[in-house]
Amino acid sequence: MKTESTVILGIDPGTIIMGYALISITKAGVELLKMDVLKLAAQKDNYQRLEVIFSKVCELIQNYKPTMFAIEAPFFGKNVQSMLKLGRAQGVAIAAAMQASVPVTEYSPKKIKQSITGNGNATKEQVFKMLQHILKIDEQPHFFDASDALAVALCHHYASASTVNIKKNSVKGWKDFIAQNPKRIK
Repeated sequence: MKTESTVILGIDPGTIIMGYALISITKAGVELLKMDVLKLAAQKDNYQRLEVIFSKVCELIQNYKPTMFAIEAPFFGKNVQSMLKLGRAQGVAIAAAMQASVPVTEYSPKKIKQSITGNGNATKEQVFKMLQHILKIDEQPHFFDASDALAVALCHHYASASTVNIKKNSVKGWKDFIAQNPKRIK
């Protein structure tokens, strides 16, 4: 028996280390498919790093066939050059998803932390501990970039699920409510 599943690819962009994670959503729940990092320090040239990011995201899309792509938005820091490099890394990852016709959604770091822990100012350690609890993960990541990418994917799942439920249960007035809930009328 084949079950319908949604696969979400979550990306924590970076020019030195990029985190990525894939989760599968089925009627049985959420399952972690893969969580890892792409180390880019070996490539000295920034453009080579961008090419490696693009290739890796394309490879993940080809191998796992995600139906959704979620990425962490760059936060505004004091170093403009770092932010420009991070924006480029994010851009090539998004371009890889767009080329494969995978819908892209972007989330702020605060929104991601809040959706996982309930606290938009949570630490990376707190986010990972909550992910361990939610997804029953035993292993400790070598880099929090991988667990950050997992948090991005799970945040997208939560946001998508709430949107679907709101649309499914929405009504356009009392007449519509009564039509959708005939057993609740006394």
